[in-house]
Amino acid sequence: MDDIVRQAMAKWPNVPHCYGWLGLDARGQWYMRDDRAQAAGPFPQSKGSLLRHEKLVDFIHRNYERDDERQWFFQNGPQRVYVELECTPLVWRIGTDRAITAHTGRDARLREVILDEAGRLYFDTDIGFGLVHTLDVPQAADAIEEGVWTPRELASQTFPERFGYVLSPAALHGNSRV
Repeated sequence: MDDIVRQAMAKWPNVPHCYGWLGLDARGQWYMRDDRAQAAGPFPQSKGSLLRHEKLVDFIHRNYERDDERQWFFQNGPQRVYVELECTPLVWRIGTDRAITAHTGRDARLREVILDEAGRLYFDTDIGFGLVHTLDVPQAADAIEEGVWTPRELASQTFPERFGYVLSPAALHGNSRV
């Protein structure tokens, strides 16, 4: 977490949390969900505006965490902005050396490879659970065929409870926005 964020939290400790305004899709892209996007429906059916500002996205990545209630959030200064998830809280990229990196840029150690009923591939790691990015599925398939990784099949509806995350904090909190 950025020092400036810690300082803001100390200076303004009682800022209310924010729900429904930020979404993460299955490719690791962030979406700002204004009032109009939220009124049009839940994430991901109504995604909102794709965030393209590189410094803002980097700031979100550095300050993206999970709370004790399994909800993922972006700590925006003193305000906690809870994230609506399309699929999982992390999206994995695979390096040429098969190193695993989250969409946030954090490196991870692989604990388990999971395959769901639709053939989608996931990694459980030391920093969390996530979907393998669609562009990296061929690399993962090669590792599986070579016997480097052996996936275990699990039903996707069990993932949030099993791997400790909440898809929609907004729904959990009555869709309150602030």
